[in-house]
Amino acid sequence: MNTRTTVVTERGQVSIPAAIRKELGLKPGQALVWEKLSDRECLVRVPRKKKPLGAKAMLGFAARLRGEKGRPTAEWMAELRAGEK
Repeated sequence: MNTRTTVVTERGQVSIPAAIRKELGLKPGQALVWEKLSDRECLVRVPRKKKPLGAKAMLGFAARLRGEKGRPTAEWMAELRAGEK
């Protein structure tokens, strides 16, 4: 078992060891779920990301189509309007 020890601060904060943050892909602001198992044990889980529903599901969709460099809006509009003539 690979264990690491951290210390609880006066404000009740605990640092997550860098190796664990990296392995779990944790980012600043990441939510964690704490579950008390017994008087001396807690389970900490990384919740699964929920897929957005409705209009929020479409936010950022076009960014996936642009590629890494992206394209100016005028170029997109010219391509879309090319078939209108």
